[in-house]
Amino acid sequence: MTNKTKEKKPTRRDFLYITTAVFGATGAAAVAWPLIDQLNPDASVSALSSVETDISSIPEGGSLKIAWRGKPVFIRRRTKEEIEIAEKEDNENLPDPQNDADRVKNKEWLVVVGVCTHLGCIPIADKGDFGGWFCPCHGSHYDISGRIRKGPAPTNLEVPPYEFVNENIIKIG
Repeated sequence: MTNKTKEKKPTRRDFLYITTAVFGATGAAAVAWPLIDQLNPDASVSALSSVETDISSIPEGGSLKIAWRGKPVFIRRRTKEEIEIAEKEDNENLPDPQNDADRVKNKEWLVVVGVCTHLGCIPIADKGDFGGWFCPCHGSHYDISGRIRKGPAPTNLEVPPYEFVNENIIKIG
């Protein structure tokens, strides 16, 4: 019999090496897990990533202000007259041209982030020269479709990602 065919029997030293490696790997995983897990977003942030709101109580011509990701969101139930005005004004000379149909998923409902695009103030609803929102800080006027019409704001009010869960519930985010 040659030495090549003989099997080497595990020694006590081999056992100690394997045991030490297993304990070391377990310890490294135990230290790494909390460090990696702390990179996940906080539960309060995850909860705010999307918001569902009941819109059944909003009367025609009325609006609701909710919070989404720390920002106000205006949900407005527009009247037939407001819809007609918004669609008619698509052809106006707008600073940030955008058709009303591109800003809504349902003509009756307008959903916009309530932060002025000039310096981040919160506009006041049902004020201003165009029946939409007015930012009192620097005088920006938005129409009933949330489009900038007058003042220093460079762009329209932002339309957040949203969908209708059913006829009474809207999901933002």
